[in-house]
Amino acid sequence: MNQNRIVINGHTCDFDQGETILDVATRHNIYIPTLCHLKGSTPTGACRICVVEVQGRNDLVASCATPASNQMIIKTESPKVITYRKAILGLMLASGNHNCAIGSSKEESWTEFQIATLNNDYSEDLCPAWGDCELQNLAYRYQVVGRQNSHFGEAQSEESSSSMIAPEINNPFIIRDSSRCILCGRCVAACNEVQVNRAIDFGYRGNESKIIAGADDSLRHSDCVFCGQCVQVCPVGALVEKKALGHGRPWETEKIRTTCPYCGVGCQQLLHVKDNKIVKVTGVEDGSPNKGRLCVKGRFGYDFIYSKERLKTPLIRENGELRPASWDEALNLVAQKFTQIIQESGSDALAGVSCARSINEDSYQMQKLFRAVFKTNNIDHCART
Repeated sequence: MNQNRIVINGHTCDFDQGETILDVATRHNIYIPTLCHLKGSTPTGACRICVVEVQGRNDLVASCATPASNQMIIKTESPKVITYRKAILGLMLASGNHNCAIGSSKEESWTEFQIATLNNDYSEDLCPAWGDCELQNLAYRYQVVGRQNSHFGEAQSEESSSSMIAPEINNPFIIRDSSRCILCGRCVAACNEVQVNRAIDFGYRGNESKIIAGADDSLRHSDCVFCGQCVQVCPVGALVEKKALGHGRPWETEKIRTTCPYCGVGCQQLLHVKDNKIVKVTGVEDGSPNKGRLCVKGRFGYDFIYSKERLKTPLIRENGELRPASWDEALNLVAQKFTQIIQESGSDALAGVSCARSINEDSYQMQKLFRAVFKTNNIDHCART
């Protein structure tokens, strides 16, 4: 039987009909860089970083959007490919406010800016995504210097530099900085195809192109539900979590996988923890059932843990005043009151309302308590209200 096979960098790889070159390479652990590709969405080939050389073709092709065909011979890191990628990366770095601290292999090429950043990881001059930026990683990999050293940066006019749009900060969750956007389209794909909120899209044309919310409004006044999926997929510093800003660089945090406590769906989360404190939350990309997706509560609703107003011990009201009590004392009091009500007025004098967003096990135990222990069917949940 004639199997579907292609050759990538000298390695023979099988593929399934419909897979792209990038799909095949990824499945066979062959690295092809990309900035616009988002798993589960329609490939666009917008960033052109994933280009590869295919024998018999004059032009480089975008591996994320090119279907694999039998007997293809592909090179992912040929001199032609590397030269092209370096040119694209240089243009990206020069196209906006990408003050990446990127050093080259030559010590004398380091700038005063880059040296200064070594002394202060939280400098305001640094991009908030510094150290967690895919553009920066690729610039370092291919030794493309930042705009402080680049002749591309000198081509920018004073007018374009001074007219950079101020970051949007008028909402409690997300900072949007269009000056750092590379128009990769990941956020648009995440919003429209993954979460299907359809709050943002491409707007305008040519040099005026940018990502807009609604009719070029702020996120706060658009259809955005602040799920934060756009933030999670952004490869640069154009979208960052406001609450996480300045609270820890990637190498300072530990990632702890857990299950979101807000409802019974069971979404998988990664808690980014520094000094035993959560600094941000992201979805587990391959975790079921959410596959990286989270709602506004799951992604941003974690800081209540550290509220000074949070109750840390049960309180019992006596003579109009609340006093701290132990768990045993509080539970005994509740059990005593329930027993007293049942003895005086019967089981149907009690009723329970379970949270419809609690986990299934808790709701099951709640109804079991009322039906089997209290002997009443007065049990409901809040979804109907």
